[in-house]
Amino acid sequence: MIRKMTFAVAMMLATASGALGAEPIVGNWKTASGETAAISPCGGSYCITLKTGKHAGKKIGNMAGAGDSYSGEITDPANDKTYSGSAAISGASLKLQGCVLKVLCKSQTWTKM
Repeated sequence: MIRKMTFAVAMMLATASGALGAEPIVGNWKTASGETAAISPCGGSYCITLKTGKHAGKKIGNMAGAGDSYSGEITDPANDKTYSGSAAISGASLKLQGCVLKVLCKSQTWTKM
């Protein structure tokens, strides 16, 4: 009985420590258009894939970074144009900005689900 309890406690601690170590960008986000985007680790960076909507399943970005600041590329799924991008996290908000030639920029804010 003690062994089973010890194993259960060890498993709970391992699960909790894994969740605490996750980057804040990882998870599901509600986009400005109301779709759901999943951000997950992939190859040393973070891939952004749409989960819902007309373009569900489409990879729309790749970001690298840590904490509250990330950079990479963002693709507009409506026209397949790719932009240099950055992302900043503040609480449950993710502010994304995509730019062409670092001059023409658009931004939007997503909310963590």
